Order: sequence, then C-alpha cells, then structure tokens
Amino acid sequence: MITSVKAFDARYRLPAGAGTDAVHSEPEYCFAVTILRTDTKLTGYGIVLTLGEGNRIVCELIELLGRSLAGRKIEEMMAEFGRVSQELADHPQLRWLGPHKGAIHLALASIVNACFDLWAKSRGVPLWNLLLSLEPAEVTRLLDLSYLEDVLTAEEAVKLLSDQGGSRTERSGILKSGYPGYDTSVGWFAYDDETVREKARQALDRGFRAFKLKVGSKDAERDSRRAHMLRELVGAEPLIMLDANQQWTLPQAQGVMKSVRDMNPYWIEEPIHPDDISGHRRLADEIAPIRIALGEHVPNRVVFKNFMQAGAVHFVQADCTRVAGISEFIAVSLLARKFNLPVVPHVGDMGQIHQHLVLFNHIACGHPSVFLEYIPHVREHFVHPAQVEGGVYRTPQEPGCSCDLVEVGESGAR
Repeated sequence: MITSVKAFDARYRLPAGAGTDAVHSEPEYCFAVTILRTDTKLTGYGIVLTLGEGNRIVCELIELLGRSLAGRKIEEMMAEFGRVSQELADHPQLRWLGPHKGAIHLALASIVNACFDLWAKSRGVPLWNLLLSLEPAEVTRLLDLSYLEDVLTAEEAVKLLSDQGGSRTERSGILKSGYPGYDTSVGWFAYDDETVREKARQALDRGFRAFKLKVGSKDAERDSRRAHMLRELVGAEPLIMLDANQQWTLPQAQGVMKSVRDMNPYWIEEPIHPDDISGHRRLADEIAPIRIALGEHVPNRVVFKNFMQAGAVHFVQADCTRVAGISEFIAVSLLARKFNLPVVPHVGDMGQIHQHLVLFNHIACGHPSVFLEYIPHVREHFVHPAQVEGGVYRTPQEPGCSCDLVEVGESGAR
C-alpha cells in the first residue's frame, strides 16, 4: 500500500555547451522526482525533465496533486488507472493551472511514472516485460481516452492491440538484438565546428549511424554550413536530423530548409512554434519529401490528435516526461498507430523510461523500430543507466522503469 507521496528536486550541471539549442542557452538538467513510499521495502520513483528554474514548482505540485494516492494498493489502483489518472488530471482546483499542460501536467507525469515504476517493481519485472504481459483490455484500462473518442475508442484500442497479437513473435527478436539509437550529443548548438566534427567521429566509432544537429541560428548561413559539414564528415548513408527547437518563424523555416535540401536531412524537428498546427501543415507541404518531427513540447494527446488529423507531423516524438506519463504516452502511441505514423520519443529522461516503451510499441503495437534518441550527459546519476553498445540500446533487465537516481536513495535525500 502507498503510505506517502513526496517530491525530490534533483539538479545536474552539464559540461560546457552540452544540452544547448537555439532557445535554451543555459540548460541545467533537472528532474522533478516523485517518491512513492509503501508499507513494504518497495519504493516507486517517477521523473520529469526541466531545465533549471521551475523545477521546484513542479515538485510542489507533485505533493499537492499526489496526496490522494496515499492509502491506495498498487494492484487495485492500476487495474483502473485510466479512471485514476483522469481524476488526477481533472482535479477541481489544480486543473485550472493547465488544463492538461504546463507545470501541473509535468507533475502528473512524474506521479504516473512513479506508479508504473512501483507496479513493475511489485511484480519483480522491468516495465517492458510488465506491459507486454498485459491483455489488450488490461492495457486499455490504463488509459484515459477522453477527448479521443472521435478517432480512437476503447474498443478500437483493444482491437488494434489484438490484431497485432498474432505477429508479436516476429518482432520479439528485438529483445535480444537491442533497439537502435541515434546520437544527439554530437551536435549541440553552442559547440564549435571542430567539437561537432570530433564528437561525430567518436560517435561513428561507437557504432552510431544516425545523428542530430541543432540549428536555428540568427545567421541562417551557419545552419546550412554546419549541416553540410556534418554530412560531408559522416558520408551519404548515415541519417542526419536537424532540430530548430521552435526558433524559426514560418518564412525563416521555409528559407533555411531550401538551403539544406541537398544534404538530405531525415527530418526537421520543431521548426516553428509548437502550437502552430496550420503552419506545420503548410511547411510539410512545401518541403516534402523532407519530413517533420515534433512532440517535445506537445503537452497532451488532444494536441497530438490535431497534429495527426491535419497531416502536420510525420514522426511523433511523444515523451512520457512531457505528456501525462506512461499511460498518456501509450494512448498517443495507439493514436499514432491508427494514423500509421512512427513514434520516435523525445528522451527528456535520457532514454531511461523510453527504452522500455519503444519495446512495447514495437512488439505489442506493431510500430516500426526506427530508433531512440541517446543523450548520455547524466547517465552516471541513474542506479541502472541505459546500456548502449554499438549504437544500440540493450534491453534492461532490472525491475521497474530504470529511473531510480543515485542521489535520492532509499532515504529520499542527499
């Protein structure tokens, strides 16, 4: 039984230049951590990412929003978690701070992720194993599908998962072979050209064949030059993704994408403001066959639904530390499957939880195994950091969601 819900404010300084993009010039990787204590030795941990100031606010909201979970038994709660998560999201007073977005939704994500962590630990299995053991109806009962009924009903979700059941074995080999990754840490915005070149060479030597470069400079020529530089270095076959982190206006995006078309970017990520669905649709039409990836700042399943319906996104970058945790991530994944769109998560948790979720997506939902972003800068702070070898995520074996932090420990304090 859950006896208390506490929050922990974890903050980590990054090496010079690491984590920078065209908008976030002084990032500090921070986790607003939920700690679910129980009447046993088991403790559930949940995390969401922030970049410094504001992490404390999310921690305060975790304790306000999560206190209703005290006294709940984990198995009973997870058997009806769709309803539980909906009630938390629609708190009659705190909902006003969103609704379903911003700091209050981040707090909910941390709480939800802690619930799944505790549930998997209570069964003694890693999260991916737990999720794959559930029947389609059990998965669907984890989800709040409200506001999606015009596109995806509970019955349709069950059918989608059931229809993939017969071919699961064909996809289960990925548990042994590992899930492919791509390296973002080669191309941070503040890195000079030589640093980008050197880190790209190192990543190639480590087995990566896909890379992301941060763009969005005030000088558009810098973006074009660095994109072509990286292409020349890695060669024609590896994939290069470009990420503007919402910096451009639509006219700016149109201009820069013309200048980089010949270096064959695999996608452009967050090219313009994340709420501008019509702008993304227009840009998608104009830059085709270059595709658009987004989701890092899409806060909930309803906005994702609108992007998908508008044909304004090609790669769905849902993040369980941005939407309302693992359960809303799964709802978005099922929605994307219905629209036949691949899910390539943004790894706001450094890939720790998402390494489990992409396995579920591929094996249970039938999503293609595209790749998963890799950012290694705070891996030493996790008790069980993601293992990436030869550019591939190795399947985690420890019980839970892989989000226990060294600094938190069993005492919940440094």
